[in-house]
Amino acid sequence: MIRERLEHVQQRLTVAARLAGRSPEEITLVAVSKVKPASDILAAYDAGQRHFGESYVQEFEGKSRGLPDLPDAVFHMIGKLQSNKTKPASELFDVIQTVRSIKLARRLNDAGKPLGVFLEVKLGDEATKSGLSKDELPAVKEFVESCDNLKLRGLMGMPPWSDDPEQARPYFRRLRQLAEQYALAELSMGMSHDLEVAIEEGATLVRVGTAIFGKRIRPQ
Repeated sequence: MIRERLEHVQQRLTVAARLAGRSPEEITLVAVSKVKPASDILAAYDAGQRHFGESYVQEFEGKSRGLPDLPDAVFHMIGKLQSNKTKPASELFDVIQTVRSIKLARRLNDAGKPLGVFLEVKLGDEATKSGLSKDELPAVKEFVESCDNLKLRGLMGMPPWSDDPEQARPYFRRLRQLAEQYALAELSMGMSHDLEVAIEEGATLVRVGTAIFGKRIRPQ
């Protein structure tokens, strides 16, 4: 089932890219495996998937013990990262997509492991969402670029939820404009229901969970 769902999402990605006049190879599919078992990661890996997204350090710490060595697998931290979790996060993940402060960047850099990072930008006014404002972005960008162990790859954002994918378009567009303003090449945006709109607006990574692994039961 996971193989079939993964193939369907890849087809959606390919069609969206071509309709937007882009190459599908420009876009990385990050399979969001949070709150899913290690066996689901293995099933997706066996089907050819290589990038995986997780949201909880402690959960993935336990889950990773059930995973064999997976050559070429890349694990992305896509959830809110607390500064006291930076050491284990740096050991577990290859990419941190949710850097939102100089403090967090400093602690990740001090952990000593080379990491790819994205700056998380707050796109809406929801109190539950974290991220940098456009005014905070320049200082954090400058600091990350000064860090020996961090490689700044781009921006990440999540628009306010809507059942209508078109409602996300202005937020994706704003994120792309910020990336262009600061000469950042990568954009992590778009999920299961709105990946086509995100790709039209320039996403280079899309984070897809439900469409690959099925609905999640969120931890209490």
